[in-house]
Amino acid sequence: MSAAKILLITGVSSGFGRALAQEALAAGHRVVGTVRGEQARDEFEALAPGNAVARMLDVTDFDAIDGVVADIEEKVGPVDVLVNNAGYGHEGILEESPLADMRRQFDVNVFGAVAMMKAVLPYMRGRRKGHILNITSMGGHITLPGISYYCGSKFALEGISETVGKEVKPLGISVTAVAPGSFRTDWAGRSMVRSPRSIPDYDGLFDPIREARQQKSGRQLGDPAKAARAMLEVIAHDSPPAHLLLGSDAIDLVRQKLSSLAQEIDQWEALTRSTDG
Repeated sequence: MSAAKILLITGVSSGFGRALAQEALAAGHRVVGTVRGEQARDEFEALAPGNAVARMLDVTDFDAIDGVVADIEEKVGPVDVLVNNAGYGHEGILEESPLADMRRQFDVNVFGAVAMMKAVLPYMRGRRKGHILNITSMGGHITLPGISYYCGSKFALEGISETVGKEVKPLGISVTAVAPGSFRTDWAGRSMVRSPRSIPDYDGLFDPIREARQQKSGRQLGDPAKAARAMLEVIAHDSPPAHLLLGSDAIDLVRQKLSSLAQEIDQWEALTRSTDG
């Protein structure tokens, strides 16, 4: 393992955030984790007293983020790695899902991550080093019926990550979008927000998808601890990737998507080129 680093991880109470925090602490790093309750704060700090440092923060409290990061820089130390992990899944057919559900999904998954990046970048820029990991999803590359708001948020975060990576690379800062497939986290369980069903026309398409997801929850292929170790490997690398898929389902499905996209581009190439001149 490379030299000990200070990691700032949003959402360390469960899922990838908790798994990454535990693996990072075990590897000798110091972890500042954001939590949303006092009990979660106490439980997190008990993992490794002195090295596990909790900060109360909801990533949608945009006005509070700069102050929390400034406090961490002053009292804990320089943030070497920001991991934007806080996020959740929204499930619902688009026509059935209120716009308010989409706003909330983007506030957490996109605006919260962007606000965190904007808060740490001045410090990283000043030091000419740093690494930002944005936890996206294979749903930032592929789509499934019934998770349009979620996929939209993750496609957005993938695009933002790639762009910011190009902006800050000359300043010694790396950005990696980490896109997990199906893992044994709470994503499809208690963490998921589901819009109520209301239009029978979608039953035939969507009911089997929702049922399969619920049955699979807790029995997914991916091991969060192994995902965490893979992320630590990327953090330690001298030239980390802009995109990292995690899980064999993610790589297989994204390759299928790229293949079908290439075929469609080829099929319509003449029409595409006809608009020049």
